Amino acid sequence: MLLKSCCIYGTGAFSIVLLVVGIAVVLSAVFPHLLQSSAKKEVVLKNGTDAFEAWENPPADIYMQFYFFNLTNPSEVLEGDRPVVVQIGPYTYREYRPMEQVDFKDNGTKVSAVNTKTYIFQRNMSRGPESDLIRTVNIPAVTVMEMFKDDPFLANVISAYMRGSGEGLFTTRTVGQLLWGYQDGLLTALKKYEHDLDNIFGLFYKSNASNDGEYVFFTGQQNYKDFARVDTWNSKSSLSWWTSEECNMINGTNGASFHPVITKNEMLYMFSSDLCRSLYAAYEQDVMVKGIPSYRFVLPAKVFANLTVNPDNAGFCVPAGNCLGSGLLNVSVCKQGAPIVMSSPHFYQADEKYVQDVFGMLPNKEEHETAIDVHPLTGVLLQAAKRLQINVYVEKIPHFSQTGNVKTVVFPVVYLNESAIIDDASAKKLQALGVKQKVVENIPFILIGLGIILGGVFMFLMCRQKIPESTTAEQEPLLSS
Repeated sequence: MLLKSCCIYGTGAFSIVLLVVGIAVVLSAVFPHLLQSSAKKEVVLKNGTDAFEAWENPPADIYMQFYFFNLTNPSEVLEGDRPVVVQIGPYTYREYRPMEQVDFKDNGTKVSAVNTKTYIFQRNMSRGPESDLIRTVNIPAVTVMEMFKDDPFLANVISAYMRGSGEGLFTTRTVGQLLWGYQDGLLTALKKYEHDLDNIFGLFYKSNASNDGEYVFFTGQQNYKDFARVDTWNSKSSLSWWTSEECNMINGTNGASFHPVITKNEMLYMFSSDLCRSLYAAYEQDVMVKGIPSYRFVLPAKVFANLTVNPDNAGFCVPAGNCLGSGLLNVSVCKQGAPIVMSSPHFYQADEKYVQDVFGMLPNKEEHETAIDVHPLTGVLLQAAKRLQINVYVEKIPHFSQTGNVKTVVFPVVYLNESAIIDDASAKKLQALGVKQKVVENIPFILIGLGIILGGVFMFLMCRQKIPESTTAEQEPLLSS
């Protein structure tokens, strides 16, 4: 009888212990903290780690797609009508971007590398061959006209040469020429007097099988939030193109990697040499990528907003005080003086004026937004789409008859969609990690459940013990036959 009572009360005591421990572990979040601590230690740029291997040679399939805007009414535009364009594309390239010349520095706290990018044309994923013709604005001509517009004598000389050689405001070139380069007649003529001038023009000239300079990254060894963060680019810790210290800052990673343990209320900072500036993305929603829960971060509208909307962007007005509308970024200062203006595709999130100025612009969130899906525990990039549009600032220029009566317009040339999605092998690793994470995080609830079950058993045994057993006399029938 004594042994039986001890078992009963032992069951009750054990149930209480399980409940207390389970609730305490839930409130203190011990197991999630253990997982996060493990991720912080493992996600480091160090030889032999999965993080380093993925950073050095990204296993994901990366594609670059180009969509051109073909001008259909060049004569009317010169007379003052708005441009009418038709989107043509995609022209798709497989992108390879390994880190090369990797060298660890400062006792493994930093690592230097160059990010060589190579593009291979994928005809089966493209609208047509690279020989397709596109009519667009003549960027070399516009650049030269902008450079000499304040010198009437040289402007008239150049204009006369352009008339004689048939150079105009618009040109027709192949996709391959516009992207990777062609010898331009006007630049060739000017090269006779400016020997350092490059007479080859292409939107991505010298960008294939090449890199944008040396980066020095933090490895994350000292602080997990510094994982893959850019320390210097081309030996510089800040930029010099913009007119404020804040706008010249180099912030974040190169956009291909992010630190572990990402929260919904933080910003993900990235440096883009294409845009000559740093950017940031904000959490938008939870999504699933190949069965893996992830956080989606997108570029908020204020990133490219005018200074009247976002005063922090005042430094991007070049020269100082010369500001475009929201949604645009004048990058001429870092593009050798070419009047290049960057935006989101179809002027998504830009002032409505720019959309209305060009017939054929149809901005929408799904197709034209830059989005990044990251695994919140490890910071692994699961899916991404970087979408940018290259435009040219076109205006009527005195002394250059080639500009006719054109109205001032930000003319869309091409937009690019650089996309990646995690490979199946890496996805399986994260799926397995997700299962482990769920099991570990549910241990406290399992303890609470066991405590409740044992508590129920204890109550049942107590009630059963307190029921008095009937005597022999009580078991006799009241009436005997």
